[in-house]
Amino acid sequence: MINILFAARPERWTAYEQPLRDALQAAGITAHLAEEITPAEVDYIIYAPNSDLQDFTPYTRAKAVLNLWAGVERITDNKTLRIPLARMVDPGLTKGMVEWVTGHVLRYHLGMDAHIVNPAHEWHVTTPPLAHERNVVILGLGALGTACADALLGLGFRVTGWSRSPKNVKGVDCLHGDAGLSQALNRGEIVVTLLPDTPATTDIINAQTLAQMPRGAFLINPGRGPLIDDDALIAALDNGQLAHATLDVFRTEPLPQTDPYWAHPRVTVTPHIAAATRDKTASEQLVENIRRGEAGEPFINLVDRKLGY
Repeated sequence: MINILFAARPERWTAYEQPLRDALQAAGITAHLAEEITPAEVDYIIYAPNSDLQDFTPYTRAKAVLNLWAGVERITDNKTLRIPLARMVDPGLTKGMVEWVTGHVLRYHLGMDAHIVNPAHEWHVTTPPLAHERNVVILGLGALGTACADALLGLGFRVTGWSRSPKNVKGVDCLHGDAGLSQALNRGEIVVTLLPDTPATTDIINAQTLAQMPRGAFLINPGRGPLIDDDALIAALDNGQLAHATLDVFRTEPLPQTDPYWAHPRVTVTPHIAAATRDKTASEQLVENIRRGEAGEPFINLVDRKLGY
């Protein structure tokens, strides 16, 4: 019998219990799945970083911690965690992110706001460029960034991707390193940030990097709140360096009602909805890693603790 501890908030257990049991049955895995199991008897931990479990020392038999979240920045520095950690790469989440990013890129590309919000009832006649004439830059070429780049390529956009280390994505002009970041931002008529939250990416969108973007560019951030120096972004919006920003993630969530982003005329706030984990497809991914662990196969989506993702 495999013992699987579900260590997350009670509402997550309500959502995940049946999808996990269904996925285990479909995989032919007999397991004891529960919110409470004697630590020394636990084989796998399905985990959310905001759970009460913060000390992994008693879990001497556990083979892996399987994160429920795509983000792992709240667990990678935990010194008591000495077993493999896998992050969530959910196909449902990925599809949701692709749709959200594509929608907002098209919104900016087509200039849709001028028609949607038009209280003066003015007859705006504008002809946007075609997609192949528009440069879109994706910062971050992980699973989400690559999926979004592929979708935008399919629509005909010229896509440049940037990552900290070299990547190769078919059809995308892939750049990396400090020089590559400047080169990418210089092209960024529309910039999408999909980087992880690490010390190396904190405030990567700052006064200096914002100034490297074409004047009147657009910024879309469904990645992580700390990627952006908020004061620098507001200054760039106020002086016209950026035309508009759509932000889905923030340093403090929910975003306080007094935050200046709410009232800024060049900012669209969305409430962290760009990509949500789907219980069914996420459960299938979690169970696949359990199957792999029992079969002696490599886990998928393992986190490099030194890189932080």
